[in-house]
Parts: sequence; structure tokens; C-alpha cells
Amino acid sequence: MGLFDDDFYSTKVSRRNEWSVKGKKFHGGYRRRQVPSWLLPAFGGAAIMLIVLALFRLGSGSEPAAAPVAAAVANGTESASGNGTDTQKLSSDSVVKAAERIGPTVISIIGSQKEGEKAGARGSMGLGSGVMFQRSGDKVRIVTNNHVVEGFAQLDVVTSSGERKKATLLGRDQMTDLAVLEIEGSGIKSVADFGDSDALRAGETVIAVGNPLGLGYAPTVTRGIISWPKRTIPVSLGAQGDYDWEMDVIQTDAAINQGNSGGALVNLEGKIVGINTLKVADTGVEGLGFAIPINSVKSIVEVLIKDHKIKRPYMGVVTQDLQSFTGTEVLKLPADVKAGIIVLDVTGPAKDAGLKTNDVIVQLDTQAVDSTLALRKYIYSQKKIGDKITITYYRGGKKATATMTMAELKDR
Repeated sequence: MGLFDDDFYSTKVSRRNEWSVKGKKFHGGYRRRQVPSWLLPAFGGAAIMLIVLALFRLGSGSEPAAAPVAAAVANGTESASGNGTDTQKLSSDSVVKAAERIGPTVISIIGSQKEGEKAGARGSMGLGSGVMFQRSGDKVRIVTNNHVVEGFAQLDVVTSSGERKKATLLGRDQMTDLAVLEIEGSGIKSVADFGDSDALRAGETVIAVGNPLGLGYAPTVTRGIISWPKRTIPVSLGAQGDYDWEMDVIQTDAAINQGNSGGALVNLEGKIVGINTLKVADTGVEGLGFAIPINSVKSIVEVLIKDHKIKRPYMGVVTQDLQSFTGTEVLKLPADVKAGIIVLDVTGPAKDAGLKTNDVIVQLDTQAVDSTLALRKYIYSQKKIGDKITITYYRGGKKATATMTMAELKDR
């Protein structure tokens, strides 16, 4: 196993004509459609989220060794005489000032002792970045990515001055890929300021600050622009690779590498506008990095601090999109039903309401649904825990309805 085993996603996938849910295999007489391999990066290691074009998370798996901060400042345009313009100098000075302001607030996060491993055993390690953003009494709080901390029983942070501190996980959320840590605050002189990600414009200069490749405790700074301020990208939360959620992200060409996950994307005022989380890793692809907009981060971290998780409603169904399979004649659907969601397993509210394996959901309340993504978006945007929901589905070719009460999605 390499140091960065859980950070890369291969563009190669194996062919599979069956699928499993919680150890069960479903055959049912129909097969999953073969999807082009470049759309389905493979699962591996501690990976949780997959994304088109082999996007990978950026937390690394090596321990930091002392190394100086690297500040990469691109050259601006020159005047006809060959001298740098006042605009170029002003821009460079602004980058330096922004880096100096944010640098002391960016820390390295070291995860060790995977859950289930014996204490003291030499096991898995991971490294990512985080940003100190808030004081609370004698404590300081840190925002980072969920995938940086998930699965580790012990978390430590290393400040830009090289001081190592034990960290406590306050809360995390897989779907938004955010987590909040807390450390003892002695010696911490500054915390970061949040900016306004809604005010970003394409072409605006930004810097990415983090600890790539475990180069050292001093943060690395790279410079780029906002390629697009709000890009919606499909992601998969499960092993099958189907897109069942969408993330709104900032696209940037600032260099982001393994270990940068959870670090800061910063404007020239030195304020955080995003949390670096993903990049595209594929042949011939350069300068495609993504950050979670800070305006989205703000509301999530507030809830994580208060409730330690994001409470969401759930139906209790494991599903796959009908149109992802061939040979579905065994379901005996009417000829005009071309899209829907096949139920693979039921539990909780869905089981109580009478739903069964191989039911095909086509409608929630009055809203037609044709994919797991549509189902998730509907219940998360329109329903709360305790709300009633009416499901329209087909079973053995016959149309039926069921009503259930939305329960709270518990941690697995």
C-alpha cells in the first residue's frame, strides 16, 4: 500500500454484472448497463466520494518533514520597455500580504490509528490541511474536509510554527465533506477571517494555502484565478459510481495537490473564500481544482459545532436508477415507464410502509422522480424529519402508493 493509497482514483474499472448491498447480491434477471470507464473512477482505500474525470481528494498519507514555505507568484504582463508595470508589482505585493495574513492560521492535520486498530500499533496514517477560524474560551476551532479526518481514532495538528497539538473532532458530515476540530488555544495568535464567496468573479486572483505532500509544517502557497465562481458537479456517495448528489463548488486553476485538502482558498484581502477539497487527476488535464464556497461552509460548521452532525430525513431505501440496467422485463413495467428508481433493499420507514425489493419508485408526493439524485434532492430540500411523504411505485407491473413518516438518518 502506497503512502497516498486513499487519495487517488483510477480511471479503470472492472466489469460487473451483479451488485451487492450490505453483503447481499441481487440478480433479478437484469444487468447493469456498462458505463464508459472514464466516467467511473474506482473505489479504493478510505475513499468515500467519487466524481467524474477521476477527481480525487487531496489528503495525503505521509508525515510532514521540515521544509520552507513555497510561494509561487506568476509573472504579470510587462510594459513595452521590458520593465514590470505598477499593476504587476501591486498584484505581487497583494499576494504576499494575503499569504502573510492567512499563513499562520493554516495548519496540518495528521490522522493516525485507524478505527479498529490496536492502540500503539503502527498502522495507517493520513495528512491533510485545515484552517483555524474561531476562538471559544481557551479553545480554537478548525475547519477541514470530512475525508481528511474520517476513520481515524487519533487526530493531531501541527501549526505553522511547528507546534503539535492533540485535536478533538467536534462534528463531521460526509455529504458536504466538512468537519470541525477543536484544539487547546494557548500560543495561537490569530484565526482566519471568512470572506464572501458569492462576490467572486471569474478571473479574480486567489491563492491556495495548505500542506501538499507532507512537505513540512510551514504552509505552501500557490497562486491562480477563479476559473468559475459556482460550478455544479455530480458526485457519488456509494460504491456503485452512480451520481446520487451534486456539489456546488468554486473552480480554480491554483495548483492543488495531495495534502491540500481542507486548506484555504483565499482572496487578495487574505480572507477565506473556499475550502480546497478536490482536483481533476487525468492525463492531459491541468489546472482543474475545486473548493467548497465559504458561504456554504459557514452554515454547515455552525450546525456541526452545535449538533456534531447534520440531521437529515431518510426513507430507508437502497436504490439504483432503472435506466442504468438492461433486461428489466422481469419487472413487468408498463411500456410507458422508462425511468424510475429500483428498490434494492429496505429498512426503517420504507420497510414499515410496506415497500419491497424490486419495487420501482416513480413519484414522491406530486413530484416525478427518475433517479436517486432526484430522490435525494427532493427529500433534503422539501422534507424534514417527522414529515409525511407519499411514494408512488410499481410492483409486478401494478401501480401502488404508500405513505411513510420521514425518520432521522442515523450514523452508520
